[in-house]
Amino acid sequence: MLGGITKGLGIFGNKQAFLENNLIDQALPKQLRDLNGVLEKIAPNLVAKERDYIAQAAVYTVDISKPILTNAVNSLTAEDAARIAQGGKGAATQILKEKTAEQLMLAIQPKVDEKLNQFGIVSSINSALQGSNILGQIFGNGNSSNLSATGGLSRLASEQMVNGLFNIIQNHEEQNAVSLYDALGK
Repeated sequence: MLGGITKGLGIFGNKQAFLENNLIDQALPKQLRDLNGVLEKIAPNLVAKERDYIAQAAVYTVDISKPILTNAVNSLTAEDAARIAQGGKGAATQILKEKTAEQLMLAIQPKVDEKLNQFGIVSSINSALQGSNILGQIFGNGNSSNLSATGGLSRLASEQMVNGLFNIIQNHEEQNAVSLYDALGK
């Protein structure tokens, strides 16, 4: 599992690798995909900037994520090892996700929010969508007058990062399943 974590955080630590990774793209939450679809029509360059800034924010989260993930692996119990051995494909990643996903979201979202606000992307998106009800519809609130993309965009970007990281870890696990199961004595 540490190999998958190292691989995932290596991708997160490299903005270009983050932008080019399909497993991270697949983790894009539907609401952010919908938002980007609307923005493509209004201000196409804003989507490219948003993706770039999210990738830069991902670099900023590596040092926060690594100890959370490493500690979870180091504190796996005999019961966890048995679940991994019996669980088959993706079981190790699923257990890691159960133990860390919420903690990762809580730890990185404020940093992602800070970075995205620093870059000004949130205010740019709000300006592009000003006067429309689109933001409210995307974020599940019919009234956009009190709604800002701030919390929504940062939450969605953080969700994409966490889910993308687990996609990478699971992909690594599946590619290295034989050595993982050998280590567990299966």
